[in-house]
Amino acid sequence: MRLLIVEDEKRLAVSLARGLTAEGFAVDVVHDGREGLHRAGEAPYDLVILDIMLPGMNGYRVCAALRAAGNDVPILMLTAKDGEYDEAEGLDTGADDYLTKPFSYVVLLARIRALLRRRGSAGSSSPVLAVGGLSLDTASRRVHRDGAEVVLTAKEFAVLEQLALRPDAVVSKAEMLEHVWDFAYDGDPNIVEVYISTLRRKLGAERIETVRGAGYRLVPGGEGPA
Repeated sequence: MRLLIVEDEKRLAVSLARGLTAEGFAVDVVHDGREGLHRAGEAPYDLVILDIMLPGMNGYRVCAALRAAGNDVPILMLTAKDGEYDEAEGLDTGADDYLTKPFSYVVLLARIRALLRRRGSAGSSSPVLAVGGLSLDTASRRVHRDGAEVVLTAKEFAVLEQLALRPDAVVSKAEMLEHVWDFAYDGDPNIVEVYISTLRRKLGAERIETVRGAGYRLVPGGEGPA
């Protein structure tokens, strides 16, 4: 999944980006409120981590502008401020959650996953995606095939997750690059094919169907052509 970090403390932003990338997320970073608003409005992000005290435009205004434009991307606000009035103001402008600095990275990660589950499961508290004989636990990042665990790297899990989120749809290579790799990625787009090939080897070639000229589809029963 693709995240946007809008944070002017560059060391913190880089640290968060590295940690979240290691967890399998695609992460973009900007350090200015106006740039954050522009980027969030132009690209399909799954979640925005938004600082409040930003140059150009503060986080409250960025959040309010996104909501006024009809953008319902989950927003997790970060701030050095504390107190119930600051939290209330952030939530009133449309933020989904609020975290005060300094914070635990483990807590941040848990909040991110909770917001993504809430959005992706339409109110269900289950973090597990089940497609045919495959089950993906998005909280623990573990995968089971017909009851047996399959060990995947963070990036392999992220690619499979994109397919499992839309098991009846075709996911294009461009969509995969947008959500699994970050905005700055300028390498070979055929990297997607490499990961698809690895997943087929680990899960079974019949599990992932290639739709020529369109992309890839996760076959629920594993009965489709590879």
